[in-house]
Parts: sequence; structure tokens; C-alpha cells
Amino acid sequence: METAARTEHQTADDQSAHQSTSHPLPPRVDVLVVGLGPVGATIANLLARYGVTVLAVEKAKDIFMAPRAIALDNEALRILQMAGITEDDFETVAVPHVRMRSPQFGEFARANTLGTIDGHPKLVTFYQPDLERCLRARLQTLPNAHVALGVTLLGLLEREDEVVATLDLGDGRTRQIPATYVIGADGASSQVRRLIGLEFQGATYAEDWLVVDAQGVSNPIDHVEFICDYRRPIPHMVAPGDRQRWEFMLQPGESRQEMESDARIRALLAPWGRIEDMNIERKAVYRFHARVVDSFRRGRIFLAGDAAHITPPFVGQGLVAGLRDAANLSWKLAWVLQKRASASVLDSYDMERRPHAKAMINMAKLMGKLVMPRNLGLALLVHGLMKVSRLIPRLRAQFEELEIKPKPIFRQGLFALAKTKRALRTGGLFPQGWVRGTDGSIRLSDDVLGQDLALVGFGCDVAAALGSDTADAFAAAGGKVVQITHRGQRLHIAREASWEDLDGTFLPRTMPLGWVAVVRPDRTILHAGHASYADQLIWESLLLLGVPVNAARQACLAEAAL
Repeated sequence: METAARTEHQTADDQSAHQSTSHPLPPRVDVLVVGLGPVGATIANLLARYGVTVLAVEKAKDIFMAPRAIALDNEALRILQMAGITEDDFETVAVPHVRMRSPQFGEFARANTLGTIDGHPKLVTFYQPDLERCLRARLQTLPNAHVALGVTLLGLLEREDEVVATLDLGDGRTRQIPATYVIGADGASSQVRRLIGLEFQGATYAEDWLVVDAQGVSNPIDHVEFICDYRRPIPHMVAPGDRQRWEFMLQPGESRQEMESDARIRALLAPWGRIEDMNIERKAVYRFHARVVDSFRRGRIFLAGDAAHITPPFVGQGLVAGLRDAANLSWKLAWVLQKRASASVLDSYDMERRPHAKAMINMAKLMGKLVMPRNLGLALLVHGLMKVSRLIPRLRAQFEELEIKPKPIFRQGLFALAKTKRALRTGGLFPQGWVRGTDGSIRLSDDVLGQDLALVGFGCDVAAALGSDTADAFAAAGGKVVQITHRGQRLHIAREASWEDLDGTFLPRTMPLGWVAVVRPDRTILHAGHASYADQLIWESLLLLGVPVNAARQACLAEAAL
């Protein structure tokens, strides 16, 4: 399928592709990533860490220095950890709570974001240019990763076993690069999405918003607040580097030019200080969107991040959703390319990610209705009901303890259907906690699992329970075996791959002694059950991955299923 006109011109000198290219352009790659924002850069890092040859192209020559995305949750920080980025690599501010208040009721709702989940703060703010620099620097250290800046995608020609991308290198030069797969992470106005003809379904909010980012504000805050005044709602939040952000909804008749003027910004920021004492880093009027494509995939071409879905900013999940895409898709492409899994597993990307992205968009739309009621009557009704609901413990927990947030649990996709109701649910995330190795080293458990498919035994030596043919097949599929014991357990602890659960994350909170779980590289539970069925669990997991299993083994599995 030809989605754009081809060009016959091809530059022979890879070194001259662009002065910003970090490596010579390869003759072909496993995966071409279009767009090197935080989502594209995370995808490129993950793919390269999995051993995939990747080329990331970006039409801009430099990082856009104005802050844009500002919030990350524990899931996002965990995905960045998978990509080799720690919390020490870029500055963040942990947010203890999110307050919602109105002129009529004062504080009528609050979300508690203090504390950690899976080894990371529940909610942080950050400075996007810092994160992008960090991701690009890490990418430079990976030998199978290539980066080309100032390069624009012109066309895509999909063939049976590859996609040929035509790239504009600048100065009238073009180059054709074959790739086995292409990922469009090129933002809301995605060229990749346009070339493959996918519709961007959804709505655009009728209201415009002025976003102001400033440093040096004399009245510091440590949290996020929503000033829910129907006349002019104002989200306001802290950010690293002595920064704060405000978002002001425009009223009818107010123009972009007027709102971005120094005089108007001075008046809007007056409650927080003098504009002359601040460094205004950004002032821009935006219109928010809630959109999602009909499919995250067309043939060998995939969409991720804002190219696939745009979320209103009211719950800070826009970039987080894109990072979830990155984690979900990258390992599947790597396993298919390395023949550890069938190409059919790629169908599960859209199956798993699109419903969850839609759920997050719906949550953001609901939050938007709470933030910006249309009139005083609606404000009194909505905010009054929210305040009364705090008197009912179950309703209060829905918001304050973030139970309203869609859970990272898939309803369908690449996992075995759960046969028992346990805390560790297939299709959900495997927890992360602090563990101690036999050498005394203390690490986060995801760093122990690494980039592998993992078989985790809870207080049992599951490796000894596996048949030799099962162990060999699992290893060939990129699997490793890890044992997690309860704190102080010495039984079977001689194994190098044995780790003590230091904070009770796993035992008995997640699973009882003697159970095992097969964990995907994106930390989703693929399969789980008792250790006595470990061989069967492994073979069923390999079947889900599309790994060939001989007829005798399939017959045994079918009999066991009965």
C-alpha cells in the first residue's frame, strides 16, 4: 500500500544526513520511530535496551524548551525506570495532595497523593525539557540506537515484509530507509497518522485556556489546586526549579492577543505576586481536545502517545498514557523481531491500550466538568454534592484515595484468563518492591527482573520444579526464573536468583507461599498459578506468545485444561 509519493533520490553518504545525527544512518532498521518527544524517546530507549536496531527521527533540530507536560504518576516513573531513567536523573517535585476549592464551599474535595506505589511517588511534577534531555542522553549510550534530528517524514510505502520510509534530510536531500516496523510518536498533528489514513475521533473543548509558566514566584506552594470558580476556573500547581503553572479559562470575548499581553498576565497573577519579580517562561493560549484513533495499528505501522490519543489535562494523564503505550508495544515488537513470539501478539497492543486510553480520557472529561461548571447554579449543585459525599466513607475514598482512577488491568489481551480470584490478577500489573539479594545488595524488584520474560516463584524454588525441556523452551523465549522469599527466609536462598521481600510487597500481600507468576517485560501478569503446575503454566504462556509447541505437548495441555 503506497501512502505517499515515493522519491527515487537516495543519498549515498550517510555521514552527511544531518549535522545533528548522532550516528550514521543505517541502511535499514528493525524499527523506525517518528518523533523524539518523551514518548518517542522512551520507545527508542526501550527497543534498544531489548536489543532492537532502532532509528528515531525528529523534524525539530533542538528540544523545545518551553514546558508542556508537567505531571507523572507512579506508573509513568516505573516505565521510565524500565527505560533506564531513575528519579535522580531529572528533577521532580512530589505532590502530597490535589485540592479542589470554590468561592462558595471552600475546599470541597481533595485527592491524597502523598506516599508511594510500586517504589515511586504517587504523583510528581517535572520540567519536560529536562526529561527529554535525559532520555536523549541515555539513547546516545546504546550502540543499536540511531538518532536523526532535523529530518522530516515524507512518505511510507508498506510492503509484505517491511515499510520503506522516505525522509527529507534538509537542503533538498532525501533518503529511503526500510524498516520492519514503523511507530508514529509524532504528536497530535501526526504525519504518520495522516499517511496511513486513520481518523482522529473525538471532541474539541469550546473553551480556550491561557497557560502561564513562571519561575521565582514569591508565594510558593507544594501541591496542586483547582480553583473551581465558574467565572474563571484556574488550575494551579508547583513544578521543579522554583516554578509554578497556572491555567486560566478565557471568558467570552477575550482574545488570544489580549490574554497573552503583559498587562493581562500581570492582572491575572497579582494574587500570587508581581510579574516583574517573576521569569515568565511560557504564555500561550490553547484549546484542549479529547480524541482517540479507531485503531492504534495499521499493518506494520503503529501509533503511540498524542498521535493515537489526546487527553484533556485535568488529571495529568496525557504523557502518562503515552508512556503506557511505549511499555506495552516495545517489548512485543522486540519479541516478534527476535522470533521469541508470533507476529499475532502485536494485535494485543490495540486490544489492551485503546480501551484504557479511552477510560482515562473519560475520567479527564469528568474532572473537567467538576473544574469548570457552566454557571452558578451548576457550580452550587456539583460542588455541593462533592462536599456532602465526603461525609460518606466509601464515596470519599473514590476520589480522595484515587479509586476513581481506571485500574491498569486489561479486560482482554495477551494473558491467560484467571482461574482463581487472587490479589495477583492476570492482565494486571505485577507489583514492585524493595528486595535483598544473597550478596546483600538491595534493589527494586523491576531491576531484578530486567528486560526479560520472568517466572517468579513466591517462597518456593520454582526453577527446581521445572522439567528440563520446559526450562530450555522458556529460556529460548527470553525467560528467566526469579525466586522471591519472605523476609528472613533461608530455605532455598542459596540460589543466585533468590531475593528477600523486604517491605512485604509480595508475601503474603500479593500471593501465598508456593505460587508462581509469569510476568511480561512490561510487568503485566501473563499467567499465574500454584508451583505444582509450573510446567503447564510455562507451556500455556508460550502458546499465548505463539511459540511453536509440539503436538504431544499441546495434547497434554488440552487434557489439563479439561
